[in-house]
Amino acid sequence: MNFIISALVGYLFGSIPFALVIGKLFYKTDVREHGSKNLGASNAGRVLGKTAAVSIAALDLSKSAVAVWIAFMLFGKDVAIIAGVATSLGHCYPLFAKFKGGKAVSTAAGYLLALSFLSETNGWIIGVIPIIVFFGLLKLFKMVSLASISAVTVATILLFTLQSNFMISGSFAIVAVIVIARHHENIGRIMAGTERKIKWMG
Repeated sequence: MNFIISALVGYLFGSIPFALVIGKLFYKTDVREHGSKNLGASNAGRVLGKTAAVSIAALDLSKSAVAVWIAFMLFGKDVAIIAGVATSLGHCYPLFAKFKGGKAVSTAAGYLLALSFLSETNGWIIGVIPIIVFFGLLKLFKMVSLASISAVTVATILLFTLQSNFMISGSFAIVAVIVIARHHENIGRIMAGTERKIKWMG
């Protein structure tokens, strides 16, 4: 029962469509009608601007961190892990937005942040290196998709090599697979050399 409650908490937090809420509340714009029609920070940035993108990314990140923290306080570490995976699923298939959401990049980052605190060893390395990879590749190639896929892949490798809790490593591997699968169209465009590039980072 605890696992079910934890999963429900995570899914409901993940289902909060901050890109939709902020777009409609502050910009009178439904981001689902523009750009990639995706309810994520990247598409929101293209449609609404940099400030909106940063705000939405931070809020989406907080969904995982808060859900895992609540589940951890209620049930402990092993049960809290389920909340992190469920948050990413909720973000991709949100109950409050007709099950059409984002690509789980920010929620994966929030979950990784939570795991860096839950990991008994090398937590700071697990948290910091993927951030460096993300922003480093974003600076070099200007592609959010490439930076995101690379960061979750590096994070998964670090979790499997630098800490011993298989449930933690395995759960993030599931999240990484979700992120990569949600980027399948981006991967095709990267290989074809037609992927969109950001313009706000010099």
